[in-house]
Amino acid sequence: MPASLAVEYREFPKSLERVADWQVYPDHPTLGEGNTPLVPLEGLAKEIGVRALSLKNEGANPTGSHKDRMSRFVVQRALEIGASTVAAASSGNAGVSLAAYAAHVGLGCVIVTTPDMNPNWRRAIEMHGATLLATETPERRWQVLADSVRAGDWYPATNFAVPAVGSNPFGVDGYRSLAFEIFLQLGSDACTDIVVPTSRADLLWGIARGYCDLQAAGLIEERPRVHAVEPFGRISEVLAGKDYRGNFAGSSALTSIGGSTVTYQALDAIAACKGSAVVVDDTMAREDQKRLARGGFYLELSSAAALTGLRQLISQGSLGPDAAVVLVGTSSGCSEYQAFSHPIAPIL
Repeated sequence: MPASLAVEYREFPKSLERVADWQVYPDHPTLGEGNTPLVPLEGLAKEIGVRALSLKNEGANPTGSHKDRMSRFVVQRALEIGASTVAAASSGNAGVSLAAYAAHVGLGCVIVTTPDMNPNWRRAIEMHGATLLATETPERRWQVLADSVRAGDWYPATNFAVPAVGSNPFGVDGYRSLAFEIFLQLGSDACTDIVVPTSRADLLWGIARGYCDLQAAGLIEERPRVHAVEPFGRISEVLAGKDYRGNFAGSSALTSIGGSTVTYQALDAIAACKGSAVVVDDTMAREDQKRLARGGFYLELSSAAALTGLRQLISQGSLGPDAAVVLVGTSSGCSEYQAFSHPIAPIL
């Protein structure tokens, strides 16, 4: 059965006074990631019809996405085992992040992507000194990565197995910190639901596991429900009875949460926190991207889909007016590339 590995802890500290003490590498190479803002969206909460709504803005991380929480631990692990080069199969955010952290500690970095990579991400990766390789299909990236990993040439940050599993377990463990931060930032105002844009569920699992750990340490009584937002039916189809090892083809503009695979860790996260999976529409996500931007938050389209997912959860009756919700804004929209059909208005 294809399933991810996980870091297990013998015990947890008695408090969250130092979040680093809850993590696999307390002293890790850092670019200042984490401690991202949790911003109340009071007007939007009233508009949608929930008791409370906040945005965890992961676009405030050094390279503009939540991937920095993973990259910091991947490079630390690579240094510890004596690897010289880290590598990832990535279409964007993960590649930029890994390239930055590898450069910070002096490791080589290879990003395996596809020819149509967003030029903004390409420039960032190359500026950090990483090597870019392009394959004809997204699936071929995994084979290229697998060959060099098994030969001992590269240390992997992302999945390279078929059927798919999650990313590097040390990196995925870094996502637990979101749960710890949300808990600290909310104080006594605990949230009931967390909505997470999801591809292969590294982030979803990390948040769910973080809350499981908080409960095991006696710091919370109940875990919030954790919901996956996806661009077409994958996890939702598996929850309805399909084999998670299958292929779930679909197309969407939500490229950062695309892909045709489901991982076991997605199912584990949803089961652990009694969550769900919800499919969102591209057009609705674009409208919500604009809605958030008009409120000051320009998020990547795949990230703004968290708000669309929340709307869907409410419309289908999964969330009610008493819900206190956190949207995870996974990445900034500043890296998105789109050709404009109209010129900037000239000064006359």
